This record gives sequence, C-alpha cells and structure tokens, in this order.
Amino acid sequence: MNQLKEIILIKNGELALKGLNRSSFEDRMVKTIKWRLEKLGKVKVYKSQSAVYVEALEDDFDYDKACDIVSKIFGIVAFSRACVAEKELIDIQEKAVEFLGEKLRNVKTFKVETKRSDKKFHLKSPEVSREVGGYILSKFPHLRVDVHNPDITVGVEIRETSAYVRGEQTHGAGGLPVGTGGKGAILISGGIDSPVAAWTMARRGLELVGVHFASPPYTGPRAEQKVRDLLGAVSQYSGKIPLFIVPFTEIQVQISKKCPEELFTIIMRRFMMRVAQMIAHKEKCKGLITGESLGQVASQTLDAIVCTDKVCEMPVLRPLIGSDKEEIVQISRKIGAFEISVLPFEDCCTVFTPKHPKTRPSLDLIEEAEKELDIEGLCQRAFEGARLEMIRPDDFAN
Repeated sequence: MNQLKEIILIKNGELALKGLNRSSFEDRMVKTIKWRLEKLGKVKVYKSQSAVYVEALEDDFDYDKACDIVSKIFGIVAFSRACVAEKELIDIQEKAVEFLGEKLRNVKTFKVETKRSDKKFHLKSPEVSREVGGYILSKFPHLRVDVHNPDITVGVEIRETSAYVRGEQTHGAGGLPVGTGGKGAILISGGIDSPVAAWTMARRGLELVGVHFASPPYTGPRAEQKVRDLLGAVSQYSGKIPLFIVPFTEIQVQISKKCPEELFTIIMRRFMMRVAQMIAHKEKCKGLITGESLGQVASQTLDAIVCTDKVCEMPVLRPLIGSDKEEIVQISRKIGAFEISVLPFEDCCTVFTPKHPKTRPSLDLIEEAEKELDIEGLCQRAFEGARLEMIRPDDFAN
C-alpha cells in the first residue's frame, strides 16, 4: 500500500453557472484560499475538473484548522477531507479502509457513492461502489449497507489523474468569491443588523469598506472596539476590511441645536449618507450598504428612506429590507456577531435620540430644516477627520 496522501477537495456550486466568466470566478476563489491558508504553512491550491484541491507541502499542516477556514470562504458550496489513490481498484479499496477506518469502526451502517469523471476507467460507477463496499464489509463485519439513511457515506471520485476517497462532505459558505461583485461601503454600527448586511453582501461577491460614525465623548473606546469586533467576525468570511472611523459629534451637536427634534434622526442619516458617499468615492466603491429593515424603527419607514436616499448619487443596497428581526438574529448568531452586538456599548445612533421621531417626514420639511446647517463644511470636516484602520481576519480568529 502506498503512503497515505491527504488533500481537501472543494466543490464550487454557483460558479459553474458563470459560462465564459467561470474561470475568473474560480481563479479569484483559488487566490483567496491560498491567501487565507498561507499562515498554516506551505500549501498548493489548484483547480481541475470543476473542483479545487488543497494539498499541504509540509508534514505538520493543520487540516482541522484549514477546514475551519475553508468553511468560511465564499464561493465554496461543499468540501471534504480526502485521500489520494491510484486509479486501480485495489488501491482505492485499501485507501478507503485506511483513511476512513476509524470512522467506519464507530458506525453501524454505510454506503459507497462513486463519481466517475474519467469515463475511460474500466469500471462504471455502480461497479466501483459495489467492489469498494464489499471490500469494506470484509474488513468491518459489524457493518451493514444502508443506501437510504447510512451513518456514513464513503465517497469515491475517479478523475483524470487520480482517484480520491472521502468521507461526508461539509457544507461551505456558498455565494460568490469576494471581489467578483465589485466594492461597496457598509455603514456599520454596533447593532445586530449592519454586520449581517455586510456579511450578506460579501456573500454575493462584494468587497467591503467599513464606515463607522463615532461621537466622543458621548460614545467611547469600547463602542469603537465593539465595531472592530463585529467587522472582525464578518472578516472571517470576507477577508480584510478597511474601516473608516468618522468623527460625528460636531454634526450631531449642530443638528440638535438648530433642527426640530422630531427630524433629528432623518437629518442625521442624511449626513451619514453624504459622508459615507465621500469615503466611497475615495475608495472607488460603487454603492453604499445599510442594515435597514423596512418598518423596524422610525428611521426605516419608506417615507424616511426616500428622504435619506435623496442625498445619494450612488446605489444604496439594503439586503435586509424585507427580513424580520428573527431572521436577522439567526444569521447574526451563525456568523458569530450576535454576542458582540448585544454588548451594552452605545453608538452614535443611540445618542441624541428624539422622544417622538417623525415616521413620515416630508422632504420639503427636511430640506427646509437643513438650511440652518453648514452642510458642506460639516461633511468636509467629518470626511477629513476620518481615520483608517484595517480589520484582518487573523486578528479576530478564535
């Protein structure tokens, strides 16, 4: 028997539908996998026959950690640890027993599924499954075959250059590789919604730039750290995220002094959009992203959203607009952001909050109130005062 050689076998789902553009999507995913795994040691990542292969070039490569990282890379629909076998039936049989022996000893039922991409192989898929299954039964007499609901499925894939034996596949993060959908600026707060909106758009291939509005002394360092941690959770999936922390105190103070209280929230949102758009242009983003869900709070009614969007020159993406809170919370928990979001550190959206915000604001009324403000000067000073940090996934990994 030849020495066991392990790999990670990766399947891409939606990428297969990209036609002539498919190669560029796959290349981006391969590049991302290489970059995310390089901290674990030397690794070879390559694509062949609608699959991507991860092969360690060092003996101490941590496959468990690698699989955890791979599970959070967008574009991957499923993956599995597998071993390489020669395209000979006896080697496939022996490798199946050696590679999956521990798991087979601890279950009662199994089945073998074979995928024969190389149609020149002398046995058809059902024949390979039957021969490998019989060999496994001869080595593990306690097992029985269950083709409908097995405890474990032994996968055999026969491809052009080699054969592969794997256990159960693990679901990946799905979606599209980050960067294939362009770049967008996410207005990130310390709440539950905006990190989920960021994750959702990154899953559609969008590269993220974070924009956070801070209002010291009303908000403190712990509120900023909370935002870093939230983007850190998102970065486990999206990769590194530039974060602009914008000084917002002067704008909020001026609004509170010169504008009607019931309009404060909408006017504040309009200023956020203006400044975020300035940063987006600087970073060559093609759109803004918010975590708004229709009707969730006073500033998220359709009337309020219309007033907010009037100051925007670029598209505003609201991926959660039709989601209810429970759906958003489920994703927040899934990506590891929920426990951070509920920490009691206020952001600028929760200070200067009016007692009775106007839910159906008139655009004319809003624009009239803003005449009391130096809009251009306030936005320019906030833009120039923004400081840039880089959120890297390795800094926030478990």
